[in-house]
Amino acid sequence: MKKILFLLLLTTTVFAQQKQVLTSIDTTKNKIGAEFKLTFTTSVDKATKVVFPKAKNFGALEVIQSYPIDTVKKNDRYELIKKYGLTQFDSGRYTIPSVKILINNKAFLTDSLLVEVANVQVDTLRQKMYDIKDIVKVEDSIGDWWKYLLGLLLLLGVGALIYWFVKKRQKAKIEEEIYKSPIEKATSLLNNLEKKELWQHGEVKAYYSELTDIVRNYIEEAIEIPAMESTTSELIAGLKVASKKKKMKLSQETIENLFVVLKQADLVKFAKSKPLDFEITEDRKKIERAIVTLDKSIPVVVQTEDDLLLNEMQRQAQLKRELEKQRKKRIAITVISVFMLLFITTSYFVVTKGFDYVIDNVFGNSSKELLEGEWIQSDYGNPSVRISTPQVLVRTDLTKTLPKDGLALIKDMQSFTDGSMKANFYIVLSTLHFKPDANAGEQGEQKQIDLSKALEGALQTLESQGAQNMIVKQEDFQTNEGIKGIKGYGTFSKIDAENKSSAKLYYEALIFSQDGGLQQIIIIHEEGDKYANEITDKILSSVELQNTKQ
Repeated sequence: MKKILFLLLLTTTVFAQQKQVLTSIDTTKNKIGAEFKLTFTTSVDKATKVVFPKAKNFGALEVIQSYPIDTVKKNDRYELIKKYGLTQFDSGRYTIPSVKILINNKAFLTDSLLVEVANVQVDTLRQKMYDIKDIVKVEDSIGDWWKYLLGLLLLLGVGALIYWFVKKRQKAKIEEEIYKSPIEKATSLLNNLEKKELWQHGEVKAYYSELTDIVRNYIEEAIEIPAMESTTSELIAGLKVASKKKKMKLSQETIENLFVVLKQADLVKFAKSKPLDFEITEDRKKIERAIVTLDKSIPVVVQTEDDLLLNEMQRQAQLKRELEKQRKKRIAITVISVFMLLFITTSYFVVTKGFDYVIDNVFGNSSKELLEGEWIQSDYGNPSVRISTPQVLVRTDLTKTLPKDGLALIKDMQSFTDGSMKANFYIVLSTLHFKPDANAGEQGEQKQIDLSKALEGALQTLESQGAQNMIVKQEDFQTNEGIKGIKGYGTFSKIDAENKSSAKLYYEALIFSQDGGLQQIIIIHEEGDKYANEITDKILSSVELQNTKQ
């Protein structure tokens, strides 16, 4: 007897030494949304390194708060206390699974706990009941004035853009106007310069810049010397050389007047000189007289028939270039007008209908197209499953995704799919028949298949395809024909290793058991896709099963 007690005490001591992590919870039953406080306690020495898990979920319970670690010194040891705040928003019984806690890089498992989340009871007997109140229209304090203001601002913006474009086009048209001769061009530009009244408004520098550019352009086009690139001294020297070469009769006064005006312009542009009003007027007259004198002094060249033909060809080429420019302008105006019309229309629908409406109807939405397309009703598998889907399900071999031990129990499996795990919408329909000895009792009768385990197996298949952090919820389901099954639903994360991104997906699964076999439907789509949710509801409401008991 003493030996038995000794062995029992020794076993208890060893177990206590191995049990370095104690697991506790403040309550095992709580209301929906209330907090469970899960506590892990471990006793270690000062040099021990303890790592508690950093998880977002413990099973089906969500971690809403990870509290700081409390440290309590007891003699020469330290007691580390780590608390987690957990919650669940659906009623039912849930298991908090065992988790690993690393103590000096050695893993220790915590105890699993069973908790219950209860519905909030509503007592309708102790309080007086009232009729539903009429809908009360809430007065909008803001009103619709901001929509009209936004529309007005858009119209003003469009008007300003059109005005700017037209003015720029008019200016370009004036600048690019074709003149019959250099003297005609210079005279027209001098008249336009006077109409601008630049120096009268204090823009003397701009006035002299345009004035000298006019005379330099004339000299370059009419006398054919590089006037625009030359300094004032180089221009006068080149003019003297050209006059002798072309036998032009230029007086010294004309050259000196031109030199004086160009020098005056240099002083205004570079030395910030400010000539008087009468000096500006006199300089303009000198330039005009110089241009007229230069034009009269140029010898008249009698053109031959070849020259006339060459000039006509040049004129036709110039006319062709101008027509091409006008065509490009018309195209540009058309494109800008269409763009502005699209911009105004899009802005209107964004304000009145919302951004999602514009995205769905202008840029398209694959889920919406599936929902609004022509649906197909068909029978699949054995026993047959009649179902309506946006597209025909294609027969697929999914036996490779099953574990070998599970595959050995299956006699026949038919699978039909549409889409894939990477697509926006994925549906899988499967019917399975098990081998007689795999689902038979001691007397050879068929055993009842555990639908919860069947659902668990289906979800494990999804995990093998990359599903992570899966949340599982379960409830009973019954078809319109009265065939009972279960429905599993929840979310999971799908990691894309190629793009290094993740997406949160929503799934729903229906599992039925008939005649020693299974019928299952799994639908997966991106969480938050309202059109995909409508597609799922429409598909599941159309499910009709062949009743093998009839």
